Amino acid sequence: MFEAPAPAIVDRMLAAQRHAADAFGLRATGRRVWGYRGRTLSGAAGPHWLRVVCAEAGTEGGTLWNGPSTSRALPVSVPRPDLFRIRDWTTEGYAYRAELYAVAPDPIVSPRPVLDEDPRLPETWWKEMVAALDTLADVPPPADREAVREEYLRRVIPQFTGHQVDDVTWTTAHGDLHYGNVTRGRGGRTSWTGKDGAAPRTATTPPPCICTRC
Repeated sequence: MFEAPAPAIVDRMLAAQRHAADAFGLRATGRRVWGYRGRTLSGAAGPHWLRVVCAEAGTEGGTLWNGPSTSRALPVSVPRPDLFRIRDWTTEGYAYRAELYAVAPDPIVSPRPVLDEDPRLPETWWKEMVAALDTLADVPPPADREAVREEYLRRVIPQFTGHQVDDVTWTTAHGDLHYGNVTRGRGGRTSWTGKDGAAPRTATTPPPCICTRC
């Protein structure tokens, strides 16, 4: 979803990816998928998907670091890729975490977060997505996780939706749920780096064919 970072970060993250793949007895292959400012690097590793996240030593933790591992505690009806192994290490002033996943069998809905055309998803997909989000909404919000600050949301909700904050129902939500982050498979399997605490049910305005689903 992001462009490759500066060459020095590319070299450092590729070295970390090779280290992780070797530790898991695999070889990293295929397309490189970069996260924001090169903080994460993901790609195929044998029959699996390998994600490496990095932070300056002593600053690791938080949403980006712990989201996938903490999402394992969610109800099984909330779809997400199987997480097989985790490996942590520190070297040359940086902390790394490698996560080895099952490869999602279905393609993502869109290469971009916001749709500009009807993705033609089946009715069952929408029903299963709604059911998963309803299940997630009932999970008590974690006190130590905040993907988007409430102060920011209280400012922009009236600006972009026309609704007052007092009209919003706050529930546990995914902090980075968009069409570039879910698959066309059952329930729309998604990445869980951004599982949030209390958040409003809002979104950018999709095409009219999608608005009827909201």
